[in-house]
Amino acid sequence: MINNMNVPQAFIVDITLENAQQYLIDESFQRPVVIDFWADWCAPCKNLMPILEKLANEYAGEFLLAKVNADDPQTQMIGAQFGVRSLPTVMIMKDGQPIDGFAGALPEVQVREVLAKYLPKPWEASLAKATAFIAENNFADALPLLREAYEVSGELPSINLLIAQCYLELNRVDNAEVILSTIKMADQDALYEQLQSRIELMKQAAKTPELAALETAHLQTPEDLQIRYELALQYHQESQHRQALEHLLHILRKDRNFAEGEARKTFNGILTALGKGDPLAIEFQRKLFTLLY
Repeated sequence: MINNMNVPQAFIVDITLENAQQYLIDESFQRPVVIDFWADWCAPCKNLMPILEKLANEYAGEFLLAKVNADDPQTQMIGAQFGVRSLPTVMIMKDGQPIDGFAGALPEVQVREVLAKYLPKPWEASLAKATAFIAENNFADALPLLREAYEVSGELPSINLLIAQCYLELNRVDNAEVILSTIKMADQDALYEQLQSRIELMKQAAKTPELAALETAHLQTPEDLQIRYELALQYHQESQHRQALEHLLHILRKDRNFAEGEARKTFNGILTALGKGDPLAIEFQRKLFTLLY
């Protein structure tokens, strides 16, 4: 991203007459450049600079922090060229032109608000990687990235729908169904309708004769734990994990050592197969913990 530099990806640079054109103008065509005009005698400057340096390191190269000592005879003319009238002054450069800025030492939250208008959101990188995985039909690797982006973005419904889509591609109908049930009407777009239709079709297709027979037997003898256990196994085999876990949890409430511990072993096996961080696994791990302790 930066040309002719000793460091491949600089976050912070001190501006001199020799490098001003490179960092203040040329670099702004590659990424935003935040110019901090400061002076050693300026107390507010000393309050603002640590905030800017913190954000520069936090964004790890998404913008360049260029520090100009407005009291240095070598760089005084730079401040004059930019029309700086007070210190500290911050200007944001993009494509060779100042596009925003502020004067005075703003608190960190306000500095973040100014910069956020011109920088990628923290979750956008995760979303971009996840989208690339989806394009490659690699839904398993896309899921954790989407979960991360969903949480950091403040739970955007559009990302949650992508999570539901991945679950469907992985034949995790129960997880997708739970997600869709949380989507508000205002956010129910074309993708939502498509996913809802797919869920219905997949649920119908999953009704094997074996599953249908066990469901009928369970309805006729709901207190028969053996039938319930066989039904749970069938649900698991059909990738209907929520139903399987619910039946197994019911069995464990009645008999913690059912089938010489096989019910609990199956329950834990499903949680392990779902994977660490899976919302369904977390939900039923908590339920099991509550039951046992």
